Amino acid sequence: GVKESHQMTIFRIIAAILHLGNLEIQAERGSEGSSLSSEDEHLKNFCGLLGVELSQMQHWLCNRK
Repeated sequence: GVKESHQMTIFRIIAAILHLGNLEIQAERGSEGSSLSSEDEHLKNFCGLLGVELSQMQHWLCNRK
């Protein structure tokens, strides 16, 4: 009973969440910080599926403020 366009949107969101779970976040030594590689394929797929900018997502996944 769900329209095909809505199904594709739901599938895209679910796929993005699954890619987000596969990200490898590295802790930075001697601080509370963390970092993500901009070459991470899961990060690229996540951003592509949701249409968000990679550098911004990389920043906000690793910073609290």
